[in-house]
Amino acid sequence: MRKKLEGNGLWESSRMMLPEHKVAINEQQAALRLRQRIELDEQEWEHVARCVSESLQQRRQIAMRLFHPAEELTVIGIVDRIDQLKGRFMVDGEWFAMNDIEGADIEE
Repeated sequence: MRKKLEGNGLWESSRMMLPEHKVAINEQQAALRLRQRIELDEQEWEHVARCVSESLQQRRQIAMRLFHPAEELTVIGIVDRIDQLKGRFMVDGEWFAMNDIEGADIEE
């Protein structure tokens, strides 16, 4: 007959997990899935500025990739306004931060 405390018997027979541990594991896995912010170089910023300007002046549709920690976010629409003091721009009535832009292209 084998005793429960022999070797690692106590832990091998216990399959219970505390709710606090489960929450901590889920939070750690969610943190590992978070995206990192992309830093654009000067040439890429010039391309973005050209696309934003063209969308604003010529009313052309633009597709912008924006930073979001949990998902890939793409905003498609026409730039309505630019607020350089606050570093933001408006697409279809909604404001977005300029420093969140990861890329932009004019839609054909």
